[in-house]
Amino acid sequence: RVIEAACAIDYPSHLLEIQVLDDSTDETVNVIARTVEAARDTGINIVHLHRTDRTGYKAGALAEGLAVASGEFLAIFDADFVPPEDFLRRTIPRFAAADSSLSLTSDVAFVQARWGHLNRDFSWLTRLQALAIDGHFLVEQAGRGLRGYWFNFNGTCGVWRKEAIVDAGGWTADTLTEDLDLSYRAHLQGWRGEYLPDLVVPGELPAQLPGFRRQQHRWARGSMECAIRLLPQVWRADTRRSIKFQASVHLLSYGIHLLLLLLTLIYPLVVLASMDLPGFSTLFGFGYLFALTSFAPGVFFIAGQRQSGRNWVREIPRIMAVTVFGSGLMINTARAAIQIFTKKNPEFERTAKFGIEADDQQSSWTEKRYQLDIDRIVFFEFMLGMYSLFSAWTAFQHGNWGIFIYAVIFSLGLLAVTVATVSHTLVLFRSRKRRNAAVATERAIWKNQPALSAK
Repeated sequence: RVIEAACAIDYPSHLLEIQVLDDSTDETVNVIARTVEAARDTGINIVHLHRTDRTGYKAGALAEGLAVASGEFLAIFDADFVPPEDFLRRTIPRFAAADSSLSLTSDVAFVQARWGHLNRDFSWLTRLQALAIDGHFLVEQAGRGLRGYWFNFNGTCGVWRKEAIVDAGGWTADTLTEDLDLSYRAHLQGWRGEYLPDLVVPGELPAQLPGFRRQQHRWARGSMECAIRLLPQVWRADTRRSIKFQASVHLLSYGIHLLLLLLTLIYPLVVLASMDLPGFSTLFGFGYLFALTSFAPGVFFIAGQRQSGRNWVREIPRIMAVTVFGSGLMINTARAAIQIFTKKNPEFERTAKFGIEADDQQSSWTEKRYQLDIDRIVFFEFMLGMYSLFSAWTAFQHGNWGIFIYAVIFSLGLLAVTVATVSHTLVLFRSRKRRNAAVATERAIWKNQPALSAK
């Protein structure tokens, strides 16, 4: 799908080279080879770069592609995205200098387009993801771009200037978010990014919760790795303090889950302490001001839906759901933070996608390849969810309504993630059982058939 979309991009053929960066270890290699050969037979300049040594994973593949790329600009698409035909004609002019000539004197390192959704309405999980991603691209990325703050290339649906990649030190696999790492190194070298919210590239959202959890784990770990590596350089950089502050908030954004985990663990202790010191539960009034920040996620998602042109009023139930569900990922993020120190060289675990599209209502992820089994972390999420219910009950008993409300929200989030994970696993188990039964029946039929003649 992505190869065919890339071959259909409207751009002068003598200025366009297509690389298919392939680290596959299964029959995908042959599928790609046939597709590339068919495209080459039509006169398209396309090459298939297959690696048997997956050193560096995605960053390594990008680095090897960069080494042999002939162009000055590099558009990058993950396999689950479908670029529109006019993608290059709308992005390449953004690299032009102020004099309107396409000059390398421009300081634009990369141009980032907005993610769309091929399967937004496939399930409740894809709807919640779409809502969160809309907020990221239509509020966070748009706000940073408009105000001149540093923002990141999102790993796909963007174009890089080759000179900027080289100047920033190239693609490296030191973190699990090679896109965020390179973006900030480019900013530190004096380059900047351009964001195009009106250019939408649709992509496929994870349909399976374990796959979504794996994606969030990778993003959380990579962001915190970049924060550890880059924040000292950010604060030494010769730039505005407002940019440094905003960059710090950006790189540390997944830290909110660590704070939620800390709050969840200490709530019973706070309730007990407040019995002797009534003002302790709100830090003697300061907690009421801090509690106002709980409205931020709702405002964030509402703003995203308004910017997208959707009816945000109708989205309020989902906005509430994604806010609660997001809090249930706190242990997943905490594990990512711990593994930075306990698992130094992690394998890049890709997010399984199944070729699902919005109009493909008959498709089910349970019938597809690359399924993920249940993540054992779900047991800890269940236990913490029950612990939060205990915190809520304790707060209710002592009339501490602030902690009661938050403990209920956290418990709902943790238990919702638990139930959804187990539910997806059971559905997958039943699907596998049906497939195995069908295979067994087919084998039995063939076993009872008379032997075929040589002819």
